[in-house]
Formats: sequence, C-alpha cells, structure tokens
Amino acid sequence: MEKTIKVGMADLKVTKSPKVLTTLGLGSCVGVALYDRETKIIGLAHIMLPNSTQIKNNANKAKFADTAIDILLKEMIGMGTNKSRLVAKIAGGAQMFSFGSNNDMMKIGYRNVVATKEVLKSFNIPLLAEDTGGNHGRTIEVYGCTGKLLVKTIGYGVKEI
Repeated sequence: MEKTIKVGMADLKVTKSPKVLTTLGLGSCVGVALYDRETKIIGLAHIMLPNSTQIKNNANKAKFADTAIDILLKEMIGMGTNKSRLVAKIAGGAQMFSFGSNNDMMKIGYRNVVATKEVLKSFNIPLLAEDTGGNHGRTIEVYGCTGKLLVKTIGYGVKEI
C-alpha cells in the first residue's frame, strides 16, 4: 500500500518508493518534483515566490524557488541519490486573478515558473514535463515507484505528466 505524505504550502518533503508525495491547492504556487529513477527517491517542494533575495522575511527556505530546490537537492543526495540522475516535473504557476494591468510584478505564477526553470537549469536538472499557467488551481501527486506526476484540476480532470 502506497503511503501518501502531504507537502504543505511553502513546504518540502523527500521520501522514496513506494511512498507518494502530494500537495494541494497550487494556484500561483509551483510544485517542483524531483525524481531519481535508480534509487526511486522523490522530492516535492510547494514554492510560493520566485526568489528569496528580494524578500526581507525569508527564513522559510521552502517558500522560494531558489532555496527550496537547493534544499531538495541536498536532502535527496543525503538519502543516496546522485544529482546527475535527477529529473524534474513542475505544475502550477497559474494566474488566479485578473489585474487590469500588464504589470509583471502581479504575475506571480508566471514569475514562479520562470524562476523554477532557471534554478533547475543552473543545477543541470532536466525538466521532463510541465503543466503550468492558465487560471486554475491544481493538486499534484508524485509517485516514488515510477516518478509519474498526476495533476488534478477541478473542471479539467486528471492528467499524467
């Protein structure tokens, strides 16, 4: 029986097969899943903001794309993964509200997706799949046995990426 471990907002967890990691309510937030096919170690971060250096109150490292992915990487290596085997999948980054302006500062979802991709690239972690953007929230599940990522969206059903 697969045990499901919940990852809260601005939180991250690392585990291994046969466990499943899930995070609920990704709106503008981005869920970043890392997976090692060989050891079947998985990591999931629920990031809220793109960059820890732009915020004064940045003690929660899981909240930001730059620091959360770094921590995931360190914890997964500590469990026995090799960085060269890691692959990533991401979901979320929606524009949940319409702001009548074209101000990029208000496009948190888009900025979270861009920042996440930049951080993954800086660590040379290939991004295999994504389900990002739009204006709808998502719940995701990452399976340690296969690395598959299920995206559940109200009104859009369930899809695997």
